[in-house]
Amino acid sequence: MSAPGETTSGKAAIERQVVGALGSIGAATLASRVLGFVRDMVVALVFGAGPVTDAFFVAYRIPNMLRRLLAEGALSTAVIPVFTDYLVNRSRGDCLRMVRAVLAASLVALSATVVLGMALSPWLVRIIAPGFAAEPVQGPLAVLLTRALFPYLLLVGVAALGMGLLNAQGRFFAPALGPAVFNIGMILGVVVLHRHDELAILSLVIGVLAGGIAQVLVQLPDLRRVELLVGPSRELSHPALPRIARLILPSVFGLAAVQVTVFVNTLLASLLPAGSISFLYYADRVMEFPLGIFGVALASASLPAMSRQAASGDFGGVARTLNFTLGLGFFVAVPATIGLVMLRTPIIRVLFERGQFGPAETVATAQALFWYALGLAAFSAARITAQVFYAIAQPATAVASGLLSVAVNVVAALALMSPLAHGGLAAASSIGALVNLLSLLWLARRRFGRLGGRALAVSLARTAVACLPVAGLCALAVSLWPDDARLSLQALCLGGTIAVAAAAFWVTATALRAPERAALLRLLPSRRS
Repeated sequence: MSAPGETTSGKAAIERQVVGALGSIGAATLASRVLGFVRDMVVALVFGAGPVTDAFFVAYRIPNMLRRLLAEGALSTAVIPVFTDYLVNRSRGDCLRMVRAVLAASLVALSATVVLGMALSPWLVRIIAPGFAAEPVQGPLAVLLTRALFPYLLLVGVAALGMGLLNAQGRFFAPALGPAVFNIGMILGVVVLHRHDELAILSLVIGVLAGGIAQVLVQLPDLRRVELLVGPSRELSHPALPRIARLILPSVFGLAAVQVTVFVNTLLASLLPAGSISFLYYADRVMEFPLGIFGVALASASLPAMSRQAASGDFGGVARTLNFTLGLGFFVAVPATIGLVMLRTPIIRVLFERGQFGPAETVATAQALFWYALGLAAFSAARITAQVFYAIAQPATAVASGLLSVAVNVVAALALMSPLAHGGLAAASSIGALVNLLSLLWLARRRFGRLGGRALAVSLARTAVACLPVAGLCALAVSLWPDDARLSLQALCLGGTIAVAAAAFWVTATALRAPERAALLRLLPSRRS
């Protein structure tokens, strides 16, 4: 046990490390999310929301689901604790041997998955979108697009490995910038190639593959700087590989909760009227903006810090870092939830209502956004809490939580899809996220003891009070909204409303002496990339 002074000093250092990483990840993620909206606006403008876009989104979700589970999810999450242990307790030569062996094993596993996935594409489409089976055009198109997209998994897997290695060494910006260059690839693909008549949708496939290559290339300079730009070895019996495998397998189940939720929603949405899959996709993209910039960024920023604490045997420090990170997460997620719920229709209209995306699509997508946004805080906090179990090399502990949340989501989706249509599927996702969070916190408390829950509850209540002006301003803006005005004026009104509401929240949080605000002000100037 450290002395009190040392504990305080170490706690402050970890907080600086987490917030510093958050600054780098958040900045890159902001660029990615902005470009992602540009990408989605381009797709909505060119293709609208209908059978063709439904076929692409189904095809994209299959390798994308595997990407999050096997590549960006389980692979990077499993590599960080093991590589951190090598950095803390082994020589540099041992670290490089480990990296080369992991790269070789990853290439073999990812290549096999790509080949198998391309062969099984017809059956995968039938499973994830059974409603396409009776469609003579939509079904075969989804199969074609799925096969064409599977090689993306190999590219993003290599990028995910690089991200894990760089994050473990305190470098976050370049890996987080990967999705931004990916979005540029998709935008260019559509803009340059979409005019080729019946092959127009293939422009999205080409853009995805080009973006995957760019995600790898953007990390190479940083990998060279930290002397980790190495080739694969033939040492497939390296002792680190079984350790990573033992982390990957349960990590897949733990991270599968969100992906199975996506799978269930897509399957059930394919049984609803055409366009339902697209409505859910566009709404999810809007919710991913605050979730990615802060929630997911915080989870990514906290894992290396908690992994170092765990490698040093400081499990009390792991619990303190979790408490600190959750407080910051709620500080942003709660006001973001209020803004998304109350401004959902103007947001969708400004972002997507143009070309083939009309007023009816805006209303339907806003309905899905309402139910998704209610689960924003739970989605964010669950991602952060799950990192604890990966940091201490016990991801299997989170499997029970993930499986429980999946079961709850399936039951809720089946119960709600009839009365609420696609909105019921979004609501089921939020319910599943809340169950996942509560069960993860219960498991973490059993493992670590007290997590500072009372202080966290006080912080959450303070944040909720600071949100009262946000709710009032958003309600006033909606009541005065210029529905018939030009899109540019509505965009200006939306931006002004968000800016004023954010300022009101910050001023109120200052008056309430919110420690999260003080922490951000104190630590952001010390940011290190």
